Amino acid sequence: YGKNTIKFLRLHREGKKHFVKEVEVCAHLRLTSPQEYLDGNNSLVIPTDTIKNIVLVLAKKNGIPSLEQFAIDICNHFMTTFCQVAYVKTYVQEVPWQRLHEDGVPHIHSFICVPDGIRFCEAEQCRNGPLIVFAGIKDLKLMKTTQSGFEGFYKNEHTTLPERHDRILCGELFCKWSYGECKDFDFNCIWKKIRECILEAFAGPPDCGEYSPSYQKTVNCIQMLVLSRVSQVQVIEVVLNNTFYNVVDMKNLGLTNDKEVLVPVEAPYGSCACTLGRK
Repeated sequence: YGKNTIKFLRLHREGKKHFVKEVEVCAHLRLTSPQEYLDGNNSLVIPTDTIKNIVLVLAKKNGIPSLEQFAIDICNHFMTTFCQVAYVKTYVQEVPWQRLHEDGVPHIHSFICVPDGIRFCEAEQCRNGPLIVFAGIKDLKLMKTTQSGFEGFYKNEHTTLPERHDRILCGELFCKWSYGECKDFDFNCIWKKIRECILEAFAGPPDCGEYSPSYQKTVNCIQMLVLSRVSQVQVIEVVLNNTFYNVVDMKNLGLTNDKEVLVPVEAPYGSCACTLGRK
């Protein structure tokens, strides 16, 4: 049991310069005894309102140096404070605020919300067990308008899809990875590096791109690049929900539409997923 959607903004001031972290936290516990379920005995139950207040107090006392560290702080607090807690799991996701720039100059106290992917993390721990930390990015919308195709696929009497050697590749990406033994990691630096790997593997070199023969191959390229460059990542899961675009037929309007006006296919949509780990 636990408390979901604990939302708050943590404001940190360094002189006139301000820093913000707006997050949503879910904190769940499993107790050593199920007596509250079986017998209606609530003597071991930590109220969910108390859970919420603990999260807010930890944000006040410790700040949020990184989402991962804040999730670890929450797990550590429940494990060290309450002997009746057998398991704790914490999920934290961040609102994507970025510092506002005016004529290239960073503003000291103004921010803009940029929907270029949502950062999240999870931490979980069993009593007398290891602390396990996951991190990720979701709702990251990516598109490239060429250098993608889909050919040579299996065909039978139900196949109507034509082969394409030049199409738009567009999708919403979810990526989640696990760390090995958590040491003194710079979680913020690692997250930024993985995000850069995702964008590089999806798009290819900026002057020419890189051909993608399928969504599946693109997913694999993302995973392989992350594992090759970020040694702290042990397992990486990627889900790519595809958005397809159809070219509008404008012949009746007396126009030739050379893939210049397209409409998205809202549903059904394709999806591919893969989990890849080190040996």
